[in-house]
Amino acid sequence: MSSRVLRPGVAFPTPPSWPALLALLLGSALCLPGCSLLPFGADKDPALEGAAAPPAFSVQVQAPDDVRETLERHLELQRFRNLPDLQASELQRLLGAADANARELLGTMGYFAPTITIELIETPDDQTAPRSVRIGVQPGPQTRIVNANIAFADGKPEGGGKADKKEDEESQASARQQQLVRSDWSLPPGEPFTQSAWDTAKTGGLRQLQAHRHPAARIADSRAEIDADKHEARLDVTYDPGPAYRFGPLRVVGGQRYDPDGARRLAHLPTGAVYDEAQMLDAQLRLAGSGYYDAVFLTLDTEGSDPQAAPVVAQVQEASLQKLVFGPGFSTDGGARLSLEHIHNRMPGLGWRAVTKLALERESQLASTEWTDLPDENGWRWFAGGQALREARDGYRVNSGRLRSGSSKNTRNIDRNYFLQYDYANSQGTDAPPPRSALSLNYGWTGRYFDNPTAPTRGHGVALELGLGSTLQPPHDPFVRTLLRWQSLIPAGRVQDSAGRGRDARLALRTEAGAMLARESAQIPAPQLFLTGGDTSVRGYGYHSIGARSGNGQLYGGRYMAVGSVEWQRPIVYGGTMTDWESALFIDAGAVADRAGDLRPRVGLGAGLRWRSPVGPLQVDLAYGAKTRKLRLHLRLGYNF
Repeated sequence: MSSRVLRPGVAFPTPPSWPALLALLLGSALCLPGCSLLPFGADKDPALEGAAAPPAFSVQVQAPDDVRETLERHLELQRFRNLPDLQASELQRLLGAADANARELLGTMGYFAPTITIELIETPDDQTAPRSVRIGVQPGPQTRIVNANIAFADGKPEGGGKADKKEDEESQASARQQQLVRSDWSLPPGEPFTQSAWDTAKTGGLRQLQAHRHPAARIADSRAEIDADKHEARLDVTYDPGPAYRFGPLRVVGGQRYDPDGARRLAHLPTGAVYDEAQMLDAQLRLAGSGYYDAVFLTLDTEGSDPQAAPVVAQVQEASLQKLVFGPGFSTDGGARLSLEHIHNRMPGLGWRAVTKLALERESQLASTEWTDLPDENGWRWFAGGQALREARDGYRVNSGRLRSGSSKNTRNIDRNYFLQYDYANSQGTDAPPPRSALSLNYGWTGRYFDNPTAPTRGHGVALELGLGSTLQPPHDPFVRTLLRWQSLIPAGRVQDSAGRGRDARLALRTEAGAMLARESAQIPAPQLFLTGGDTSVRGYGYHSIGARSGNGQLYGGRYMAVGSVEWQRPIVYGGTMTDWESALFIDAGAVADRAGDLRPRVGLGAGLRWRSPVGPLQVDLAYGAKTRKLRLHLRLGYNF
């Protein structure tokens, strides 16, 4: 049995081109005093002559495709091809080292018994190089894993008595986690051995330990025994999990303007719970998204602290107390837009955070304000807000107002809120509805179970809104309003490029249904009724252009709504390389009516592109409205559910 010590291949940078080096030398020479006394001109500069000369030799690798690219890219011999005046004796020395270099590179790919031939051929008539080095490689059988032993150092604490039960529970939980590391091991027996796969497997197991319960875990020992004769590899890795950690108190570093206790309540980190990296990242996102901080970074203090109450250090950069934001924008739904937003992070007297906004679009004008308190110990926070909206409808304008106050709680996957809401609408124009108002008590619940909150590729989301209210005009008709939304992203096959990198194609399914239950004569305010159509609902139609119709064909909000969409999204591979773009084919359908039996779907279908931009997905769609028989362009940036 033979063994071999593996070292990962090293990619050497390509030397700078001679023209670039020549420019640097000439620039330096011109800066010297007496440059006119140089003994030769630029046309006789040896460096220039070397740059114009052909390469000293060319390299041709004859090998199977799966190894040829690596050899062509990483062979050390490639570094010396463009050296001028390379002596034959020096080239022979380089050829002698090329065999060992090629074997080392092949070993990182699992080939430990290759047959390698190196041949130097004089090619005086070749315009590219006077000599050619041909390297023939028969890699032989690839080494495969026959055994993978994953062990863990004994980290059980000593002691007994009253702590035995707690220690036993910790030990059982750690054992389950260790078993999960073994079951998820990415390099099981039967798989081909490569250095990169071996490194990835070791690191993957370590990350599983560090992400939950054992943030100080490390690799205590690792070894890969290679039998080159039998083409077998035996792997051994021992992890030292270290102690099990639990969250201690949150300590804010860099905070002066805002109360550290408020940061603790915003983070809502479960003190005393077992350490979990995902929970700490969620707390970091809550702090960063609160508006009180421009930058937040959370770390667990594992140095000299009690593992059962390890402090979490929040390094923060506080946001200004007040901020004024002016922003132009554009959307295919509303056209050009101008907005002005004022933020006050600590209102005088009340201490709440206030966001006041003015927005002007082609068909609508909005003024709104939203006030929010810091969350309490259970994560619930009070809020209050109001808005005034003026928007154009089919032949008339709707001036509406809304006041709302209640409490909300946002967790990792679930948002909940309940609130009291007042709605008012006064329409102007021919055949416009009379003024209407209503008061309602509402509850909302949203569950998001996506793999990524801003650019998801799989998962699902569900949202439910329920309102009980009454109109305020006599005879004060009661009503029930409900809205249900659902979206699911389902993997639909893997797309890979020539280098093996891949992403999943997917089906995006979406549906939305709403109902307003009340007497037929009830005077429901326009903001409580349903309209659909536009970038985020039924593409191929204008924003809120699908609704109920009066006898003279005038558009207004209806009491029932149904929307559905099916979309196929597929990553785009260009030139053999995976890009950040995706193609999409879709069909949308939606309907609004005053009676459920009168729902008649409007269908839109089309194609589009998706770009995974740094600020979220950019969506560009060209849709055809089957009812209007027109094409419509839709643009959208970002994702929300």
